[in-house]
Amino acid sequence: MRSCPLPQMLRKYIAPGWLLIAPFLLLLLALYFGPILNILWLSFTDPTPGLENYEKLITSDSLARIIWTTVRVCLLTTGFSVLIGYCIAYAMVHANQKKQNAMLALLLISFWISVLVRTFSWLMLLGTNGLLNNSLEALNIISEPIAFVRNELGVLIGMVHYMVPYAVLPLLANMQGLDTRVIQASRNLGATGGQTFRKVYLPLTKPGLVASSLLVFILSLGFYVTPAILGGGKVLMVAEYISVQLLVTLKWGTAAMLAALMLFGVMALLYIMSRFMKLSTAFGGASS
Repeated sequence: MRSCPLPQMLRKYIAPGWLLIAPFLLLLLALYFGPILNILWLSFTDPTPGLENYEKLITSDSLARIIWTTVRVCLLTTGFSVLIGYCIAYAMVHANQKKQNAMLALLLISFWISVLVRTFSWLMLLGTNGLLNNSLEALNIISEPIAFVRNELGVLIGMVHYMVPYAVLPLLANMQGLDTRVIQASRNLGATGGQTFRKVYLPLTKPGLVASSLLVFILSLGFYVTPAILGGGKVLMVAEYISVQLLVTLKWGTAAMLAALMLFGVMALLYIMSRFMKLSTAFGGASS
């Protein structure tokens, strides 16, 4: 029996289109995974081979404090963003088509505004000589400026403002997919509006809440511009600390270790999100 040539075997199991894009796909994989593998390699080999960089997670108090600050700020940002996003998504779902389109347009416009522009806008608004402090002093409500920036409060305000649209998307997709007959049945059986929301509507939106919370938390982990500007160097988070290790202290191993830690943390959170909701839906794609 004559053996089948290799090209014919490939055509049998692989569509011709894949063979055309295979070189570009391999190049893309190399460009994507190459830097990641290099980061992992540096985290174990710089300055000396071993687990020295990862031991700092236990032995370094300053590093532990930075990680705790990052987690705390991200958790607070997630909580406030999801709460505000839930209210916005709920209002959009129950508004008429005209108002819903207007609200969606405003939501999309916020994506087009640069994070740097937003951050400097908040700095001008909340600064010591900003519009808010000047207005409160002019009304004799305060006698001296309130420190809204250069602390965690300013960082939270800037991060929540940026993350609310991302919180709305998965919640909106989830709410639009609910069967309204279930809600109507609850009201027909004598449940009040509050009981219907608490016992029927809220549990049905649990997947959206989980997806929204994880999405906001994951994106918050990588914030750099907002904490650097609104925090004024007093709120040091992991992303900014990595930049300092790379550009100032030249401790590439420590920076690579923190980057690897964030990478695996994000991958774990994305896996958890995928158990509750399609990732494409969480990022605003179709739910079907």
